[in-house]
Amino acid sequence: MSQALRAQLAACARDLHDRGWVANHDGNVTVRDGARFWATPTATSKRRITERNLVELDAGGKPVGGGKAFGELTLHLAVYHRRPDVGAVVHAHPPHATAIACARGGPGDHAIARPFLAEAFVSLGPLVPRVTPSAPGEAAVAALAPWCEDVDAVLLGGHGAMAWGADLEQAFLRLELVEHLARIAIAAAPLGGVEPLPEAWEAPLLAARAKAGLGRAGDRAVAIAQDLRTRGTGPAARPVIACAPAPHSPVPTVAPTRSPGGAARPEPLAPSISSPRPAGADLAAVVREEIIRALRDEP
Repeated sequence: MSQALRAQLAACARDLHDRGWVANHDGNVTVRDGARFWATPTATSKRRITERNLVELDAGGKPVGGGKAFGELTLHLAVYHRRPDVGAVVHAHPPHATAIACARGGPGDHAIARPFLAEAFVSLGPLVPRVTPSAPGEAAVAALAPWCEDVDAVLLGGHGAMAWGADLEQAFLRLELVEHLARIAIAAAPLGGVEPLPEAWEAPLLAARAKAGLGRAGDRAVAIAQDLRTRGTGPAARPVIACAPAPHSPVPTVAPTRSPGGAARPEPLAPSISSPRPAGADLAAVVREEIIRALRDEP
């Protein structure tokens, strides 16, 4: 790796500390260097990162020539292995974005799920998902992996934020934008919350993203937006008919009820995430109850 790129990696790590996005040994940064990677070392404050203590890694993430990689390296490798266009990954705990990442909700149900600034919609795409909270290791990788090809930044549930790009500058700017959106969303909450972008704006903004040369997720912006809607995590997710909502699902549900003439008709329910169950309630029992009630046509 050139000395200039090593200096950039070290400076990026220190910038995370200077901005207050990390504390203690939090956060990590990697760059791709051909078939190898360079990473910030484990158990080291980002304010103390220099070109000398960076860790060189082989294609599988094993240190080359000494040093020890951080434990969350598998998350970075999950991105690199699925995104050959990505040259850098940055993970940190910016306070506002992390607050939203640690709040309740599902992948598409949080304050910045759908970027509400036109510029951010182009830069980040139609969804900044919240990855399901998972234990470190294989479970965390499994939760992140499905999003790697479709988005360029995520909130890690119960953890922090992560962004990637063609180089360190792009990855860092995306993380910066996520934190910027989070600060605005939190500031707007007492005022009634942010106003979503008009749906009519979506098509031209997605077209602009596809033309901007922002990487594979950007090139496929239009197709990805449609796929996200189909998954139920996009901005235009449709309600589904269900006797009982799935726990933590952000998809609105409607209960199957019957009209006076006997025809089934949907009755809107609140999104499942806003319908907490009593402490200790058995989910299977609740589902059976709802099914029996529906079959008996009970109110």
